[in-house]
Amino acid sequence: MKDRDDYTGALAAVMRTVRSHIGEGRVADYIPELACVDPDEFGFAVATVDGDLYGIGDHVGTRFSMQSITKVFTLALVMSRSGDSVWKRVHREPSGTSFNSLYQLEFEGGVPRNPMINPGALIVTDQLLADTGNAVGALRELLCAEAGAPDLYEDALVAQSEEEHGDRNRALAHLMTSFGNMHRPVAEVLDHYFRQCAITISCEELARAGLVLARHGRRADGSQLLSRLDARRVMAVMLTCGTYDAAGEFAYRVGVPCKSGVGGGILAIVPGRCSVAAWGPGLDAKGNSVTAALALEAFTDITNCSIF
Repeated sequence: MKDRDDYTGALAAVMRTVRSHIGEGRVADYIPELACVDPDEFGFAVATVDGDLYGIGDHVGTRFSMQSITKVFTLALVMSRSGDSVWKRVHREPSGTSFNSLYQLEFEGGVPRNPMINPGALIVTDQLLADTGNAVGALRELLCAEAGAPDLYEDALVAQSEEEHGDRNRALAHLMTSFGNMHRPVAEVLDHYFRQCAITISCEELARAGLVLARHGRRADGSQLLSRLDARRVMAVMLTCGTYDAAGEFAYRVGVPCKSGVGGGILAIVPGRCSVAAWGPGLDAKGNSVTAALALEAFTDITNCSIF
């Protein structure tokens, strides 16, 4: 992609591909507040490392719940502070099971398979609390700065809804505590975890925030959050583990590092080139957005920007 016309044309083609599929899938109704989201919304935004921004659909002004996409940014924050020490408490392998599997966690001695599934993200939140004293505050500060949006906030109703229906996450946390792999009180970790998942963001803002990885760890202000090596490692975990147990399918179809969330968003990174945010509330059986996945597949096909 060389100029504005190239991106404008590519996004128009993405919209033609997706338009007839908007509304497909099922919203994440196991979190009651997310069941209220209009399934017929769709947004797509591209932010380039050169500072350009492109979008289609509901890409600006309409915010959605980040949910598990926050796991990318909390992992980056922990790696920027604690280095490799977090990998003593969480592995880097695809799970092959549900993102909240108790069986796998017990079988493997309370050490989660990777930081992109719920038990792994709870470990990362636990570590971020130890590093900063305020995990959700540190995350919000990073997102606001990188997205250029000082008014990003936690949706209190979504956070409450998750807390009221969070028994599986409590079970995961207590199970890891029984193995000695949780350091802070379970209630404190869960409070920060639920609130960080409830942060809302638009496609445009998310695409901007993702540039910290597309720029190989360099922040919007020019400072370095992560080394180039650590940024590469975060993106590697996104590619292999970022879309639950459909990561192989995403690598095949989309071909770039991705992280999805049950709010319907997917963040994709093309290293050295751009950050892409797609959103459609309807999910497939694996918990990934139907229209966002289709749009990302179309985008990488049209632009030939797969890393493979």
